[in-house]
Amino acid sequence: MAGLNVSLSFFLATIALCQAARRASKALLPAGAYNSFAREAAGAAQLGACCLELRVLVELGPWAGGFGPDLLLTLLFLLFLAHGATFDGASANPAVSLQELLLAEASVPSTLLKLVAQALGVQAACTLTQLYWAWELSDLHMLQNLMAAHCSSALRTTVLHGALVEGACAFFFHLTLLRLQHSLPIYRVPAVALLVTILAYTAGPFTSAFFNPALAASVTFHCSGHTLLEYAQVYWLGPLTGMVLAVLLYHGHLPRLFQRNLLYSQKNKYRTPRGKPAPGPGDTQMLAEGCRVQEPGQRGVGRQLLGSRGHGPCERPVRGRGPGPRLRTPELREHQTRPHSSPETICQ
Repeated sequence: MAGLNVSLSFFLATIALCQAARRASKALLPAGAYNSFAREAAGAAQLGACCLELRVLVELGPWAGGFGPDLLLTLLFLLFLAHGATFDGASANPAVSLQELLLAEASVPSTLLKLVAQALGVQAACTLTQLYWAWELSDLHMLQNLMAAHCSSALRTTVLHGALVEGACAFFFHLTLLRLQHSLPIYRVPAVALLVTILAYTAGPFTSAFFNPALAASVTFHCSGHTLLEYAQVYWLGPLTGMVLAVLLYHGHLPRLFQRNLLYSQKNKYRTPRGKPAPGPGDTQMLAEGCRVQEPGQRGVGRQLLGSRGHGPCERPVRGRGPGPRLRTPELREHQTRPHSSPETICQ
């Protein structure tokens, strides 16, 4: 248990140190420099240091400390809860940064700056973790120093199978991020932590389930057993392919490259009102001729010829107090223009 306590203290100290670095850089640097560089570097350093220490527990803990898989998976879940709560919007993952670029949510210079910050942060984590191991505060760290020159590769299957495993893990990871990107952090962070734990339990025996190109490059690329090209195919090409497939499945297209939806048909949300078709040029001419040939006493005939109901197209409705429209016929106009006679005049 002494080795576990030392590892837990290392986790807490790393998270506290990176959180202090985030707060200081946020207060001193401009918003653009903090969002694109500082918080990504701090997040990558935090993720890399915790991953290296957890890998020691995974490789040496079962036979040197008696740690079971349930304890290690619980630690992984708790660590990703802490990462999600303290990252302040950073991804610490080059695949996620490239996903934001493909979705047109980030510019090319900002994405390049994030990639550089993530690489520097992971390298700083490797350096600081090795210095911490050199103190040999526990038996696990002493064994790790003895085995550091002969590290074992995290790829324990064929290259093709490993690329498929990493691509599948990245596919489910990025699809979950896309689905939960507008959710509250109180729901998104536990869901992502649970997904990472499940993927690590399922794909861990084959590739260690990194699905993070920067993290895999710093942890396992220098180990013997495979060439650099084979590592790149598994830990770089696999996650990037899974990310692109997740974006295509969720959005149907890559907004940065083209706007046409390849998978889903877009329907207009506004319905066109149904009504009578507009009269054509011929209908308008026939209507005008019908209005000219009508006599003052033959409006009913014109209405029958045109087949209209109510008031015809040649008649203009008159506003009145009655329930229905009144027609301004010639007789009505003559009656309106003629002066009204009083009852006395009529009687005379």
